[in-house]
Amino acid sequence: MSSLQQPPAFPESPEGPSPCFHRGSFTNEIETARTDLSRKLLLEDSQTDTPSVSETAPSLSPAASATPSTPELGGEESPFTPAEGDEQPLVADSFAFAFDIDGVLVRGGRAIPEAIQAMKVLNGENKYGIRVPYIFLTNGGGKSEAERCGDLSRQLQVDISPAQFICGHTPMSEMATKYNTVLVVGGEGEKCRTVAQSYGFQDVVTPGDIIKANSATTPFRKLTPEELKNSKERDFSNVVIEAIFVFADSRDWAGDLQIIIDLAMSKGGRIGTLSETFDEGPPIYFSHNDVVWSAAHENVRLGMGALRGIVEYTFKEVTKGKTLHTHAFGKPQIGTFEFATRLLKRWRKNEHRLNAPPNTVYFVGDTPESDIRGTNVFNERAENDWYSILVKTGVYQEGTEPTYKPRVTVDTVLDAVHHGIEREMQRRNASRTSRKPRLVNMPRLSLADGGKEATTKSLGILDHNEERALQLDITS
Repeated sequence: MSSLQQPPAFPESPEGPSPCFHRGSFTNEIETARTDLSRKLLLEDSQTDTPSVSETAPSLSPAASATPSTPELGGEESPFTPAEGDEQPLVADSFAFAFDIDGVLVRGGRAIPEAIQAMKVLNGENKYGIRVPYIFLTNGGGKSEAERCGDLSRQLQVDISPAQFICGHTPMSEMATKYNTVLVVGGEGEKCRTVAQSYGFQDVVTPGDIIKANSATTPFRKLTPEELKNSKERDFSNVVIEAIFVFADSRDWAGDLQIIIDLAMSKGGRIGTLSETFDEGPPIYFSHNDVVWSAAHENVRLGMGALRGIVEYTFKEVTKGKTLHTHAFGKPQIGTFEFATRLLKRWRKNEHRLNAPPNTVYFVGDTPESDIRGTNVFNERAENDWYSILVKTGVYQEGTEPTYKPRVTVDTVLDAVHHGIEREMQRRNASRTSRKPRLVNMPRLSLADGGKEATTKSLGILDHNEERALQLDITS
């Protein structure tokens, strides 16, 4: 209960001290008492009946404030505190979205129409007037995060920051201090070399460098004039390749396969050598493991996961049964979702001033084997709820039974966004209704003809020297 102002002094009557009122008339005093009692009951209720994490309703915060939402004191009052003197957009602080890109937002280099509207809804063009934080988590790569964000911003007609974007090879940046000389495979031209160097890798070798040093390495691949110009000249006799990173989909499967197999069978990553045991080669990392992906063609196209399978199969064939163990980043790998959790935490804090993690992250994908599988597995160990949503605009084909089942399947990404927001608002309303104090059988106060004695008997009077709670002691 809020503290009361010192009441003004009134002359005492022969029957005893006169009642001391504050905040105006008798009617105002009764209304104040009712309000204070309602607040007191609400605060006690919120302390003793807090919902679990999975049932916590979403709360909304001003975009530029990290102040927690204030408790609701009535069905029509707002659960947030607007910034003083400025009308700022509200941000949902208890949930967020994460999106795959190909087959969800974009297909064949063009935005899926509903994706443009979905971004508008997330940025506040919805009936609740709220903004919802979101990030992008794609297995694609071959370009810097900044370049990919530029492409996606133009496609979706919204500004997207590299700080909310994860490529398949983004988590590889955390391994730049572990390896010195590395082979980087895939992508167009020199882009993957540039990306690897931007991550901090000190000595980056490409297949073009190796072919330029010895054109017999790949009998069926000849470097173009541009590739010859961009590839580095070096003597590989004393070079040790410490690790192989497949950053993006190969543009020359036969040539890249040959070079990867050569190094996998080498003595400690030395080009041109052959191990006797076939277990001395450098570790091989793929940025993701999608066997197929959704492109412009009406049917799915082969992806990096197919190349990974061919590498392992070919190694086993040429070594007469030896097993090659490769590693994959990207979805559905748990490490990628952990990386996404850290990224989302930084984005919410820096962009929206939200310090606490969201209760729910809605992940929207089109591939059951990577998007849905990864989300469901990560949800089993995550501290918050990762909620998988499958759309029908990409790899998944309607009418088929997905190997890994989502929490919900919808037609488009716009449906996914509406589903998540409405689900959170329904939970919020249900929680608000269940926790709202309801005062039943309250006595009615009336100013009956009975004089001052009737009035003083029905009210606890505040004395002049001590401020205390106003209490109601009503008799029928």
